[in-house]
Amino acid sequence: MSDQQGLTDLPAGDTSFLHSLLEPLQSLDWINLGWFAGVVLALVLLFSAGLKVPARLAFASRMASATLVIAAAVMVTILANVALFRHDAHLDLTHEKAFTPSAEAGEVVRRLSEPIDVVYFYQKQNQAARALGAMLRQLERQNANFRVQQIDADQNPALASSQGVRTYNSAVLRLGERRVEVITTDDREIALGVLRLLRTREVVICFASGHGEYDIDNFEFHTHFEGAHNHSHNVSGTGVVQMEQHGIGRLRRAIEKLGLVARKVSFAIGQPIPDDCAAIVEANPRTRYSPGETDVLRRYLERGGSAMLLIEPDYILDESIAALLASLGIAVHDGVIVDPTEHYFTDEQMIAVSRYGPHPATRGLALSFYPGARPLEILAVPGVQVTPLAASSGDSYVIANRLGAHSKSKSGPRSSQIIALAAEGRLDGSAAATFRMIVAGDADFASNSFFPYLANSDAVLAGISWLTREERAPAMRPPVEVLPMVSLTGEQMRGIFLVTVLLIPGLIAFAGSAMWWWRR
Repeated sequence: MSDQQGLTDLPAGDTSFLHSLLEPLQSLDWINLGWFAGVVLALVLLFSAGLKVPARLAFASRMASATLVIAAAVMVTILANVALFRHDAHLDLTHEKAFTPSAEAGEVVRRLSEPIDVVYFYQKQNQAARALGAMLRQLERQNANFRVQQIDADQNPALASSQGVRTYNSAVLRLGERRVEVITTDDREIALGVLRLLRTREVVICFASGHGEYDIDNFEFHTHFEGAHNHSHNVSGTGVVQMEQHGIGRLRRAIEKLGLVARKVSFAIGQPIPDDCAAIVEANPRTRYSPGETDVLRRYLERGGSAMLLIEPDYILDESIAALLASLGIAVHDGVIVDPTEHYFTDEQMIAVSRYGPHPATRGLALSFYPGARPLEILAVPGVQVTPLAASSGDSYVIANRLGAHSKSKSGPRSSQIIALAAEGRLDGSAAATFRMIVAGDADFASNSFFPYLANSDAVLAGISWLTREERAPAMRPPVEVLPMVSLTGEQMRGIFLVTVLLIPGLIAFAGSAMWWWRR
């Protein structure tokens, strides 16, 4: 219980106000701002000097005097332009930083130690393509190893064809003999292409199949909600592509954009998990494991493998899997977590998490949410380190059935409940290699329906990065296409209700009553 309480007691309220004040100041580019101020000051000095310089110098004739003044002005102008060219400043005052490359792309480019050539074939009429061209020029100035060439595809069709380019807004990235083509107007896609180009080994993410898991080969758009209101498809889902079952196709595509390889493996055939699987993902199994299938997973972890288990509240674990998890320091309990304080929308079973346990897989994560989660527990196992990643608030409680009456549970004890945790160590203390494991009491947060929203995708991809032992690599998250929507927590919705339904109409009624009383 101390581990659970420690996660929810992370400091949040005492410094959040100060951070909110300092955040705009920290985001300013003070170097560029200083160069901007210097240029303005230089222009003012030149203007004032031009007003005060006499038309004729006392020690020279009129012709010589005019020649000296013109030569001095030309020299100062040339020197000023040289200084501006060598220290080209970029100042973006928009709140969204719409004209500045993303921080992730900048980090990827700054870390380059090998020369990469980028040839961008853009369409001149496309405003987004022209904006990306400006961002590429900014990235080029950050590292001499990032060399950019921009070509108008309409004016140079033969050159585009010689490079194998058949589509507008295509960027060809080269590193030696390796080549990557990216079709985009987003600088983050270019950075992802750079990461794929730099990857010298093939990293395979294996997805378990054979137990009714979420499929990676499916349509990627699907809308559903589940929680206190049961599993339902609302009207917003009619505007998108429907599919026969839920899946994690969006996660698969994000993995492939990172340059990783997605592959299915089956435990049911009894074959060992291939050694080239850098990590295995078990997303929402529906049927029970047999002891032989559990042994396949155990032997994989003994060899130093990594696994991510996403287990829904309604799944009944068999004894063999429960015993394996217990040997890893993890206990998966039954029931569904209810959090009256920190939840998403108005559903108290949609747990919202904004504070995380200290771990490489949670570094820099923002708000994420888990639509229906079961509680986990940390067990003391020698040689295994278990860290809670996400937990509900201290006002949470557990109910046995998502749809059943839980008035008795409301009156019971309340405490923080662990939703996800990470374990690392040697299995049974005898294995020669170190395993890594992430277990979450929910699988829907990684599904197509919820993967793109808030920080859910960041949480899943950061966990996979840690499992593949690439947590020190640049933190790059591929963009995910989503339908436009406004995401609000329960507290924000209550605030909007109070302001729009009670406060504003109440003020109008009060003003009208006061005016009537004054004029009567």
